[in-house]
Amino acid sequence: MRRPTLNDVAAEAGVSAKSVSRVINGASNISPELRRRVETAVEKLNYVPNTLARALKMGIGDTVGVVIDSISDPFFAALTSAVEAAAVEAGLGTVFGSTGLDPAREREQVERMIMRQVKALILAPVRRSHDYLRRYAAQMPIVLVDRTVEGQLFDTVRVDDRGDARAAVDHLLAVGHRRIAFVGADDRYSTICDRLLGYRDALAAHGIEAAAELCCPQPVTDADSVALLAGLRTFPEPATALFAATSRDAIRLVFAMHTTDTTDLALISFGDFPLSRSLRPPVTVVDHDPVLIGRTAMQRVLDGLGGEHGPPRDIVVPTRLVPRGSGEIRPSEVST
Repeated sequence: MRRPTLNDVAAEAGVSAKSVSRVINGASNISPELRRRVETAVEKLNYVPNTLARALKMGIGDTVGVVIDSISDPFFAALTSAVEAAAVEAGLGTVFGSTGLDPAREREQVERMIMRQVKALILAPVRRSHDYLRRYAAQMPIVLVDRTVEGQLFDTVRVDDRGDARAAVDHLLAVGHRRIAFVGADDRYSTICDRLLGYRDALAAHGIEAAAELCCPQPVTDADSVALLAGLRTFPEPATALFAATSRDAIRLVFAMHTTDTTDLALISFGDFPLSRSLRPPVTVVDHDPVLIGRTAMQRVLDGLGGEHGPPRDIVVPTRLVPRGSGEIRPSEVST
C-alpha cells in the first residue's frame, strides 16, 4: 500500500503543501481553521512525515519517550525510574513528558516526542480515544501503562483496579466495618472509576447500600483533607473506615488524621508510599507496584524493537494486600 505523501494531505485539506508543512512543523502563525483542516487530513490519511518515517526505518535515535500524568506523583515517579533503569540496561535513553491530565497537552507531548524520533513510546493515557496514535503504531512500539483506552489498539500494562479495590474493601468488611468511605473519587481517571466500582461491588455483595455521603472527592490540599475527615466523623452514622483510592489521597488522609490526633479510623491505601510503614499504626496497602509495571512495559518495548509482532496484549500484573495495622482496626475501637 502506498504511503500517503505531503501532497496527498494538501489535496485532502484543500491547501498548499507549504501550508501543510508549516502546520506539521509547529509554526505559530497558523489560523485555527487551517490547522483543523490539516490535522483532520493527517488523521484521515494516517500520514507520517517523511523525515520521521525515514528516521524510524533507519533506526536513528536511541531514546524511548515516556508520557505520564506528573513526575511528582509517587506512583509515576517510581514507574518512570523503573523504565529508565531498564532502558539504560538495554543501551537506550529516555525522555519524559507530563500531561497534567489534559488531553490536548497529552497529544502535544506525544507528537513532540514522535517528531524527536523516539524509538518507542510508553504512555499513561488521559482520554479513552487514541485514534490519533494509529498512524504511529505500525512504525514503533507503543505501550500504555496504568490505564486502558477504547478498543484494544496497543499493548497495555495495568492492574485489576476493580477486583483489587473490591478485595481491599472486602478486607475492611471482614473486620466488621459497614460505614466505609471511599476517598478520592475523580472521574478523570478510568482507574479510579474502576476502583469505585470495586468498592461498590464489595458493599453490594454484603447487602450494604453505598451511601452517597461516603463517596468523597479527592482532597486537593491538606486543608481539604482535614475538612473531609471532620465531615465523615460528624454524620449520625460516622465512617469507621477509609479506603483511599490512591497513595496521594492516603498521604492527605494521614496528614489529616495526625493533625487532628485521629488514630482510631481504619485505613487502606490503594498504592504504597514512602514512610507508610513508619507511621503508627503502619498503613495497610494494596501493593500496586509501579516498578513491576514499568519493567513490564519496557520489556514489551524491547520485544517490539526486537521484531516481535502480534496482536496487542492486555497484561494485568498482580497486586497483593499488605496488612500492616491500619486496615485491621475494628469498628468497636472507633470513637463516635
